[in-house]
Amino acid sequence: MSHTTGRLAGKVAIITGASKGTGVVMGKQFADAGAKVLMVARSEDAVKEAAAAAGNGAIGMRADVTSEADNAAIVDRALAEWGQVDILLNNAVIPGKDLHVWEQTLENWNDVFAICITAPMLLSREVLKRSMLERKTGSIINFSSTAGWTGMPRKSHYVSAKAGLRALTKVIATEAGPYGVRCNCLVPGGIETDLWRNWGIRMAAEQGITFEEWKEKTLGDVPLRTISQPEDIGNLALFLASDDSRTITGQSINCDAGSIMIG
Repeated sequence: MSHTTGRLAGKVAIITGASKGTGVVMGKQFADAGAKVLMVARSEDAVKEAAAAAGNGAIGMRADVTSEADNAAIVDRALAEWGQVDILLNNAVIPGKDLHVWEQTLENWNDVFAICITAPMLLSREVLKRSMLERKTGSIINFSSTAGWTGMPRKSHYVSAKAGLRALTKVIATEAGPYGVRCNCLVPGGIETDLWRNWGIRMAAEQGITFEEWKEKTLGDVPLRTISQPEDIGNLALFLASDDSRTITGQSINCDAGSIMIG
């Protein structure tokens, strides 16, 4: 992606959930744009493989972002390697089990909240107090979901966590803004990843149709009649991470081919 080369030169980025899907793609996009990138995931082999593919000095690190100690260790590693943190992408996610509220388990609820909202708070806390506030610069990007706007059956855990992440974004933006630190929330709709395809295959099976039929039906109501690719999400993240968006903070920005219209 030559058009982004140098856009993030001199910047240090941490990307969670970086062993698969959008996280892998963003790791390469950010490295290609000139950033030093610490790619983090629970699967050590997969994240190190992703970092090697990203090239340009990207590093893969195994960590569990639900752990306070591991979040501190992530920032330790970035500071030891490069001395600063300029960009944080809170991208790690789990969808949890599909359960109606009357079937919901506390374990399912807590597991999703731990990854989808508690982890972003913990890692944001660490990068703010250990690098960004003192240096008076930084961009934190949280990753929500359009499900957090619209609701989704059998996803009370996921929807609630992703909606809460938008609120957390506003608080961080308000608190950190006087220190020159921005915080925004990127809100994807569907992204054509293995996670989305597997979910679509399950939905299609429940409806007694093929995945292709389900996909065509699903996209039939989307204004652009398409679905985001991981690169589309990465392009918006690059903009929000760069100085091109220097006066944008506290925003939740949909990247969903127009699938929902909030306004």
